Amino acid sequence: MSDLEVIAQGINLLWVLIATFLIFFMHAGFAMLEAGQVRSKNVANQLTKNLLTWSVGVMTFFLVGAALSSIVGHLTGATGAWSVVGEFAAILAPTDINTWVDWLFGAVFAMTAATIVSGAVAGRCKLRTYVGYTILLAGVFYPVVVGFTWAGGFLSSLGFHDFAGGMIVHGMGGLAGLTAAWIIGPRLGRFDEDGTANVIPGHSVTFAALGTLILAFGWYGFNVGTAATVFSVKNGTISLAAFETVGRVALVTTLGMGAGTLGAGAVSLIRTGKVDTLYVANGLLAGLVGITAIADDIVWPGAIVVGLLAGAQLPFVFEFVEKRLQIDDVCAVFPVHGSAGILGTLVYPLVAVGTWQSFSLGAVLSGLAVQATGIAVIGLWIVGATVVVFGGARKLGQARVTPHHEKEGLDASEHGVETYPEFGHEGTHGVVPESLRTDGGRPNSGKIKLVTAIVRPDKLGDVKRGLAEVGAPSLTVTNVSGRGNQPAKLGQWRGEEYVVDLHQKVKVECVVADIPAEEVAEAICDAATTGEPGDGKVFILPVEDAYQVRTGKQGQDAV
Repeated sequence: MSDLEVIAQGINLLWVLIATFLIFFMHAGFAMLEAGQVRSKNVANQLTKNLLTWSVGVMTFFLVGAALSSIVGHLTGATGAWSVVGEFAAILAPTDINTWVDWLFGAVFAMTAATIVSGAVAGRCKLRTYVGYTILLAGVFYPVVVGFTWAGGFLSSLGFHDFAGGMIVHGMGGLAGLTAAWIIGPRLGRFDEDGTANVIPGHSVTFAALGTLILAFGWYGFNVGTAATVFSVKNGTISLAAFETVGRVALVTTLGMGAGTLGAGAVSLIRTGKVDTLYVANGLLAGLVGITAIADDIVWPGAIVVGLLAGAQLPFVFEFVEKRLQIDDVCAVFPVHGSAGILGTLVYPLVAVGTWQSFSLGAVLSGLAVQATGIAVIGLWIVGATVVVFGGARKLGQARVTPHHEKEGLDASEHGVETYPEFGHEGTHGVVPESLRTDGGRPNSGKIKLVTAIVRPDKLGDVKRGLAEVGAPSLTVTNVSGRGNQPAKLGQWRGEEYVVDLHQKVKVECVVADIPAEEVAEAICDAATTGEPGDGKVFILPVEDAYQVRTGKQGQDAV
């Protein structure tokens, strides 16, 4: 190997690794995006799925999937000598320096396809079932699709074009998620008996928006990184290889992203009179998905058109899935990844550079037929495989958690954690200050009283300190929702309005015997007030008797 070849190979490997790490970072974006779109009681479950998707999936792809994709490619059209043992040996005991990097580059694409599914089945899918499906997707389902296409299989021979995974990764993942969500069924309360859809908003638009931006950053690795060969050396001369088109890829990726955002935002504004934040975020991703399959070989005006269409279709497709198909796609994975990926892949012949340099109707129609064939083959394969897995799990009663666990939240039922333990100790670092006395301090005419307060959640810390100051630190806190004089308001989630007439509050209960209940009530009022409607109320109720469980004490002594 000449000096020039060594330099070219080193730079090529470095570039592929940088792109690989960018794509891996997209999992942080997926985690935030999906966590933001689920209820607060399911956040830890969604984050755990994202962590396990990568960890379990990448091991499976290394041990099985990478070699299987090559085997399927040879079985369905790829030329050259090969053997099953040889393909596995090439991955598990590589002798070529490029193989060490190539499998990992393939793995990050595979894990992207896998993690898309988790967003569709959020809030009700059993963790073990999802992990089992991830193993099969990383080890079998996705490698078969790669074998048909990038590994030289029959779709590649037909001329099917998918540069960076618009259909192979995103379209496949979107169809898999839609199918899984259909089989598992909707979340409790998502639809009424008459089929009316109810909005179940996620817990954090902030998470969703920040996750979207992280994904957009990583997408440059996804698209631009697929131009994997920077330099090539031929006859002692170094020249640009795939990097001849890298500028085009970067440009159309950026334009598609922006156009997708505008397309979704415009449709939202026209239909609801408001620019829905979540549609804007999802539209940005749909624009990226739409451009992914064709970013290497389209004219830049085509990128704007495809991006606009990918973003604009999103609200309509989501509504069709929700209201006509009655499928609960929690994170809108089909409109964002499925239909946008199909759209971008299908229209390739209409916006390809060659089409605009020398138009031929016959070539365009032939190209459309090839692209449609590839989409149909990939779609039928992944839908069928997903039906088998989740259909089997449903038949065995393993597809979704019990209604009780779903109502409780998957964080508690599947993991035993609370993502937001709002009622922890504040500022004590595990040490009870001397000012906190558990026995009260002053007589109360021998009576036991229950002081109950409904206050704003953000005033809980002030209330706790106020109670400690009057010598009544013993309390019970419950997270509640309700309404009083605070007015109702309209909320919007993916373009649909819903009434927010139950406001989040905390209920503080304090039983006192040795200090006046009025002092406790006044301390709570002083600590909880903001002067605005919705500050809450305090009630004082008599307690007939009390018993201490540990000692058996009764009455004032128990308190």
